[in-house]
Amino acid sequence: MTRRNALLAIHFGALMFGLSGVFGKLAESAPLTITFGRALFAVLALLLAARFLRSSGARPNWRQRGGLLFGGLLLGGHWLTFFIAVKIAGVGIATLGFASFPAFTLLLEGVLFRERTRPVEFALVGLVCAGLVLVTPAFDLASENTVGLLYGILSGLLFALLSLLNRAVTRGIDPVQAALWQNGIILLCLLPLSWNSLPEVPPLDWLWLVLLGVFCTGLAHSLFVASLKVLKARTTSVIFALEPVYGIAFAWWLFNERPTLGMAAGGALIILATVITSRLKTASLPRPANAG
Repeated sequence: MTRRNALLAIHFGALMFGLSGVFGKLAESAPLTITFGRALFAVLALLLAARFLRSSGARPNWRQRGGLLFGGLLLGGHWLTFFIAVKIAGVGIATLGFASFPAFTLLLEGVLFRERTRPVEFALVGLVCAGLVLVTPAFDLASENTVGLLYGILSGLLFALLSLLNRAVTRGIDPVQAALWQNGIILLCLLPLSWNSLPEVPPLDWLWLVLLGVFCTGLAHSLFVASLKVLKARTTSVIFALEPVYGIAFAWWLFNERPTLGMAAGGALIILATVITSRLKTASLPRPANAG
């Protein structure tokens, strides 16, 4: 893969991740069913990827499998809370709430890995907080925007925990295998809870679930892994900062979710913090295929 093709691949992957909220909005099913369907088709897509892509790591050992099991629970919680946020407050607010995850990552790194947090990193956390305040200036639990933003922030927290867990347990593991294990855990855990509702899923929802699982998860992850063989991790992190932009733009176009001035300003601060964070880190964290 050439550098030009790798850049195109990573931009397409970021676009696919950004469309996760759009497909979740289009689906009429409950967030739990959407999460199950995404995992189902992601597993099928990742099985194909594992069959045709050259392995770039080892299979997980038993200790790592325990970590991947817990990671699957975090990933499932991340998806579920994100889709709840989408249903309550729309794609834009949900995506910006989730985009707060770099701030959680910076704070949790210092606690879990005993890494020194630099003053500039605390400033970036403050930048994210200021962005979130601008997104919803009136904190009112009776407001759908506030509740949706809180679910989006919780989704970001769970994703930050997942990223740090993957940093600790997935070293040396083939990334496709790791994603396959975590998506498989979601599938197994949600099957008993979703089985009875599957016959009631509208036919068109199956299309959105296929797109979520195959394109926004399996294909996007495979493109991400392939591009890392050519591009630096910092480059891919900066490009992935565009994920909220793609999501908000498509939500504006499809659902007329016109961002307010506060949302635009807050989103700009959050995205700026994400870009700066990725440039400051000496080594970027591996990003699971399931963001958004």
